[in-house]
Amino acid sequence: MPLKFELCPGRMIGGSNPCFIIAEIGQNHQGDIEIAKKMIKMAKDCGADCAKFQKSELEHKFNKQALERLYTSKNSWGRTYGDHKRHLEFSHEQYRELQKYAEEVGIFFTASGMDEMAVEFLNEINVPFFKVASLDANNFPYLEKCAKKGRPMVVSSGMQSMETMRRVYQTVKEYNPNFTFLQCTSAYPLEAEDVNLRVLAEYQKEFPDIPIGYSGHETGISISVAAVAMGAKVVERHVTLDKKWKGNDHEASLVPSELTELVRSIRLVERAMGTGIKTMLPCEKACHDKLGKSVVAKVKIPRGIVLTLDMLTVKVAEPMGVAAEDIFQLVGKTVTEDMEEDDSVLPEVVEGYCKKC
Repeated sequence: MPLKFELCPGRMIGGSNPCFIIAEIGQNHQGDIEIAKKMIKMAKDCGADCAKFQKSELEHKFNKQALERLYTSKNSWGRTYGDHKRHLEFSHEQYRELQKYAEEVGIFFTASGMDEMAVEFLNEINVPFFKVASLDANNFPYLEKCAKKGRPMVVSSGMQSMETMRRVYQTVKEYNPNFTFLQCTSAYPLEAEDVNLRVLAEYQKEFPDIPIGYSGHETGISISVAAVAMGAKVVERHVTLDKKWKGNDHEASLVPSELTELVRSIRLVERAMGTGIKTMLPCEKACHDKLGKSVVAKVKIPRGIVLTLDMLTVKVAEPMGVAAEDIFQLVGKTVTEDMEEDDSVLPEVVEGYCKKC
């Protein structure tokens, strides 16, 4: 069974624990802290386990030229890319304010640390776990520093190969046993043909001692629900209050009604997964009693006759006789009472018949 561990205080993941659902607010808040708070509350109201943001220390994430390049996209919040990112970046004090608000609302709060200094800040404010974005999944100095801090880690794997993910596993495992990989494809929105849900099974084979999850950028919820049916123990989806807002992520994000339905559907699938043990269930008894078939006499059978298969058939019978699956056990056994054609063959009239034999 996959490893289980405490991802957040009092909240285990892996094994038979419920799927942990992350509402990725990211930077869909438009740089407005009041919108960010509304989105935290929305995530809680929709049933998500965690509201997640993205934290950057811009001069540590980007080099000077990247920040100074002109940014003329329809999604731009400034003349340069640096101006754009600064508009969307909350200060340390604002992060503390959002964290406090999430605590008041009653939902776990964390962020992807988009560079090493951001991770230091997130560690300082005591987030329950570190989220590693796909763009840092092959950043091995970063991964090692995160792992050494001892907090649980959720690692997305977009844009990576299995060979790289094996290295990620070895790097993190050396310092920290509590982590999970999320299958992810870094495209916004993501086409179904590029989701590659079969990677979930490959991860489960390659890394059997860690929980596996899914981070989705597709439209709708069906694929994410399918991921849970395939064993995903963590699901992360971007969320928004309006898909028409400025920003690259909104089109691939879930509005509140979709997030609510995602949570409902995941919990429904979890109820439906069962134990894997195939047996007749108590809920089936009424149908079995009404329509279950049993063995009846195909012809008149006198007392003392040794049964042959051509004397027997299977029907819905009243009263219910020997179970249909046991018909071959009756062959060669002697009947102790006379039976008319179409009579139920009852266990007590067949010498030597034993249901459990």
